[in-house]
Amino acid sequence: MLPFSTIEEATTFLGRNLTVAETLWFNYSAKKSDYYLFCHNILFLFLIFSVVPLPFVFVEMMRSLGFDKYKIQPKVSLSLSEMFRCYKDVMWMFVLVVGPLQLVSYPSIKMIGIRTGLPLPSVWEILAQLAVYFMVEDYTNYWIHRFLHVKWGYEKIHWVHHEYTAPIGFAAPYAHWLEVLILGIPSFLGPAIVPGHMITFWLWIALRQIEAIETHSGYDFPWTPTRFIPFYGGADYHDYHHYVGGQSQSNFASVFTYCDYIYGTDKLKEESRIDGAQNGGSYYVPTQDLKSE
Repeated sequence: MLPFSTIEEATTFLGRNLTVAETLWFNYSAKKSDYYLFCHNILFLFLIFSVVPLPFVFVEMMRSLGFDKYKIQPKVSLSLSEMFRCYKDVMWMFVLVVGPLQLVSYPSIKMIGIRTGLPLPSVWEILAQLAVYFMVEDYTNYWIHRFLHVKWGYEKIHWVHHEYTAPIGFAAPYAHWLEVLILGIPSFLGPAIVPGHMITFWLWIALRQIEAIETHSGYDFPWTPTRFIPFYGGADYHDYHHYVGGQSQSNFASVFTYCDYIYGTDKLKEESRIDGAQNGGSYYVPTQDLKSE
């Protein structure tokens, strides 16, 4: 809750007039508790999990209109009921794990110093902090993901997420409840290292989930803006990881591919190319992976 009753008090405190964005923020948040503002994440996550995958559902249903050529594993086709069943499973996990986790994690957010007051951060400050969050999460997630592919981690936890060997947008958050909890750690580390404003935190949670949905979409569109991001993995990169499944010891990248490149687990850059594999896709497959299939 802001420590100002009026815009005039806020103006006096800042020593300048409020920007348009700050005025809007004041009008919305002045009388709302910090806990209430933090819990907006629950609504944002619900909307992202429910709405963002819908364009990919439409594309899957309308593949005959020319979208089939962008499908990474074109021999795999899911019905609307199958995709909706995945969504229902995700919503159960949302109600039982994700939502309650958000409700009880507020003290940690206050502890690390996420603020809700004025002034608002500049655009450059937000972008810089988001870049740090993505890099920290990406590096930490890489090693956790590798752990989840050791025998115990995969058989006890990670196999659930790999039920979809040809992933779909709704399957991005589809995972074992323990994996949901574990992967919350990398998402929290960035804001803990470089705490920012609640608006930045909202953007971070939203953008990370939207990216995960795009990565699990099962489609590789040439017009996707993320193609222009250096070292970005994308749907084709992560799709191969799902395609190989439990045997996969490559393409662990969460967002960027630099960790895979540095630690020798980048298997899409092998010299031997195989076209039209099991599910109609085309991948760079290393010899050792072929022997294990």
